[in-house]
Amino acid sequence: MPDPTQFVDLRIRRFVSERLTPAIYRERQQLTVTSWDVPGEPVPFAEAVTQQFAPFRVGDEWSRPWGTTWFHITGTVPADWEMTDARVEVLVDLGFVSGHPGFQAEGLVWTPEGHILKAIEPRNTAVPLEIGPGDSIDLYIEAASNPDVQGESVYAPTPMGDLATSGDAPIYRTRVLDIGLRDVPVWELAQDVWTLDGLWRELGEEQPRRAEILRGLERLIDTLDPDDISGTAEAGREVLAPLLASPAYASAHHLVAVGHAHIDSAWLWPVRETIRKCARTFSNVLSLMDENDDFLFACSSAQQFAWMKEHYPDLFERIKVRVLEGRFVPVGGMWVESDTNLPGGEAMARQFVAGKGFFIREFGIEPPEVWLPDSFGYSAALPQIVKAAGSKYFLTQKPSWNETNVMPHHTFNWEGIDGSQVFTHFPPVATYNSVLSQEELHKAQRDYKEKGEANSSLVPFGYGNGGGGPTREMVAAAERTRDLEGSPTVEMTSPQAFFEQAEAELAQPPVWSGEIYLEFHRGTYTSQARTKRGNRRSEHLLREAELWASAAAIRTGAEYPYAELDSAWQTVLLQQFHDILPGSSIAWVHQVAEEHYERVAGELETLIASALGSLTGEGETALLANAGPYAVDGVPALGGGASGAGSTAAPAPVTLTRSGDDLVLDNSLVRVTIDADGLVSSLFDVAADRELVPAAERAAELWVYRDTPAQWDAWDIDVHYQRHGRPIRSVESVEVVSESADRVVVKVSRSDGASTFVQELSLSAGRPTLDLTTDVDWHERQKLLKLAFPLDVHAERSSSEIQFGHVNRPIHRNTSWDVARFETSAHRWVHVGETGYGVAVANDSTYGHDVTRTTRDGGGTTTLVRESLLRAPTFPDPHADQGRHVLRTSVRVGADVLDAAAEGYRLNVGPRPVTGSAPIEPLLTVDDPAVVVEAVKLAEDRSGDVVVRFYEARGAKARATVTPGFAFESVAETDLLERDVDQTAIVDAEGALALSVRPFQLVTLRFRGVSALR
Repeated sequence: MPDPTQFVDLRIRRFVSERLTPAIYRERQQLTVTSWDVPGEPVPFAEAVTQQFAPFRVGDEWSRPWGTTWFHITGTVPADWEMTDARVEVLVDLGFVSGHPGFQAEGLVWTPEGHILKAIEPRNTAVPLEIGPGDSIDLYIEAASNPDVQGESVYAPTPMGDLATSGDAPIYRTRVLDIGLRDVPVWELAQDVWTLDGLWRELGEEQPRRAEILRGLERLIDTLDPDDISGTAEAGREVLAPLLASPAYASAHHLVAVGHAHIDSAWLWPVRETIRKCARTFSNVLSLMDENDDFLFACSSAQQFAWMKEHYPDLFERIKVRVLEGRFVPVGGMWVESDTNLPGGEAMARQFVAGKGFFIREFGIEPPEVWLPDSFGYSAALPQIVKAAGSKYFLTQKPSWNETNVMPHHTFNWEGIDGSQVFTHFPPVATYNSVLSQEELHKAQRDYKEKGEANSSLVPFGYGNGGGGPTREMVAAAERTRDLEGSPTVEMTSPQAFFEQAEAELAQPPVWSGEIYLEFHRGTYTSQARTKRGNRRSEHLLREAELWASAAAIRTGAEYPYAELDSAWQTVLLQQFHDILPGSSIAWVHQVAEEHYERVAGELETLIASALGSLTGEGETALLANAGPYAVDGVPALGGGASGAGSTAAPAPVTLTRSGDDLVLDNSLVRVTIDADGLVSSLFDVAADRELVPAAERAAELWVYRDTPAQWDAWDIDVHYQRHGRPIRSVESVEVVSESADRVVVKVSRSDGASTFVQELSLSAGRPTLDLTTDVDWHERQKLLKLAFPLDVHAERSSSEIQFGHVNRPIHRNTSWDVARFETSAHRWVHVGETGYGVAVANDSTYGHDVTRTTRDGGGTTTLVRESLLRAPTFPDPHADQGRHVLRTSVRVGADVLDAAAEGYRLNVGPRPVTGSAPIEPLLTVDDPAVVVEAVKLAEDRSGDVVVRFYEARGAKARATVTPGFAFESVAETDLLERDVDQTAIVDAEGALALSVRPFQLVTLRFRGVSALR
């Protein structure tokens, strides 16, 4: 006998689409509409409503891409509408296209008094009103004609990501601006059907529950009168009531559903539009809270709350009320959901300082969890930073995107480079945009990896990325699956409640040690080089500004620029968002980011000049101010003086000789041979008496690769790029452009394709380092540019700088995890070595690297270190990375990891020329180079206390004496928020200040009662 299921299924589907859904609104009537097009950027409500509005017909086109149209809608509720079990709503369709909410037209609905009601979006098109027959409707809709940049493809170049190229033609045509009467029982019935229909599809054919639901749905259709759905809806609900009342299995997986809207702070829209997206989403959430007492919403970014406070103060006050009720829940404790691979250590710390500081000041709340569902991999330094910020939980979802390997746990302890562990959850639902469908709930139950030991997971629900948030349909789904046979159970509560429950369930969590590397989106280490350079430059300018401003405040009484530094930090932290700094946003976003970096640089340069002027006094003596933690060219760390002042003997001079077509540079520490092709054919460590360039190889060579990933252009570098590369060897000139005893510079000029390349290779006296500056005028498309250094070093692993330390990665390809890690991120340096010997490759703005090892014919191995300098993806910015770039690299021979660290600081925060009358005594000194000063600043509470942040850089236990160059009354260890914590590093504070630190330990000291030394 044929299985009747498919026929029942077809009957259900057709009945729902043709009878049930159309009956949700008993009545509809078109409203009267007028409109005003904003001529430029968005304007406030108070300005918009004073404009001249013109008649508008539903069905007409409106606004250009990225434009705004204000619609004024008026009407009256018909006197004959029957209101029993019904509610009046305004219904709006701005011309929505298929696809996800948040990626197209949106609207915000206002009353004439300037009160925000809620938003209109593709799957949230109704505005409930507390009115009845004969009442008037008078509302404004601020409609944003944001283009669907992604469209049907995530690959095709588009002009829509740049205001200058997006055109003026309208892209939307209104469809609906109506008043409607929602039949509440019919709507509730539709939710019943949606839940049960989804449930039977997830159950096995052998389960009686599946057949029971199918037959119940069929009885429902028999019960309903297709010509009077409204009149028979209650009878239909009675048919389904027993099916919905049957309780869940005792062993059903338990899901904590957290209302959420992952609003990207910028991505396929500019930051200015994100501010409006937040207002739209948050107003939706507040409206939903008014209707559902059990509904909670989690919002992760302090920046988004701060935007509401600045731009929508009334909305912010409404949010604040719900925050204090515990229903609008700040989570994460960061300024934004930042990338975690690329920001420097101090910047990652400041994400928490700024984020938690805002939540504590505004709400008296400190989130205990870190909330990063969508960042592109997670640094091995994060567990320690999380704990140092006073947090203890971590949530991510992104590893579900891995191309090769599956994470072995969903709930676990994550261990960082210093041994710190943080309780971590990776939701098995594998999305942060859940709609609470049965498909999603069953996936979580099916895939949860800690079965048998624990039974709870978290599901973030609500439309995200472009905003929108949870809908009333999602809340209805949560209510129906609270305790439903055949379904996992669902509870709406807070992230903290989930973590406390999960922690109690799992007494001995498994441990994941080291970075959580995302096997995807590897191109984000390189895309949009200008944005990355702006970030790196800003981080180091902030270091300088804080150090010198602190010194000037202590020693000269200069005013510390708290407000200016806070503003600069907030700009930099915002632009570390995981679609800005990684280079995966539209052109508009990166244009604005680069403008902001230039503004920040100008402001910080002014602060630095003012502070240094106070410290050095008036005079014409040439000095160098060294804000780095290591002495450079005789200039002390964290101080200033004349070049070479601290040296006991002059270094050997640099010599230049010619051997045939080769140029040989020698400073008695390293000898560099540059051949006729402008490539390094020999890099000889004089002290170690060893050649580092393998026979038949050449270093400092540029390679260009085909870069056509299978999916996300700006995000991805796929492994197949390795099969499509070639060196750039054609040379136009090799010339000596500077020759002195202190420094010799050789310039090499090339062209390839539509691009030109000028490299300067230089050797300086007293430095075992080859410096390179690569000046590229880049005009390729979908190409990857790498700079290669083959080295005769037998390395088993590479060490890459990350926040407050480094991570070691195997170079071999023994496992699928090793194979998948073919492109990696590093901050200022990469180190490779064998026992007793190593080489450091440092950079001033590059993050992407790959390190491999091959066996040479005849024996021996070559370790190849390559920097990824530039890419040229065509989506979402079709002109990404085009134009001129200047990138600096250095190769230090005979280096350990501390030498690598010193080299990284030299390239990024080298001594700054100043003039004055006196040197600058260091604000403090540390006698162990492994204990690195990362930041010196005045305390956040403006008390005048001095805060110094250190970390252990070698990866070994260290003991150091710290000598402050100022008087102080007491010193204490603190967390990142500068609150006292248990003393673990200070071993002596009575005499000399002595620290004992474990490998990679992060230590923050707060000096109280500070004054200048007399």
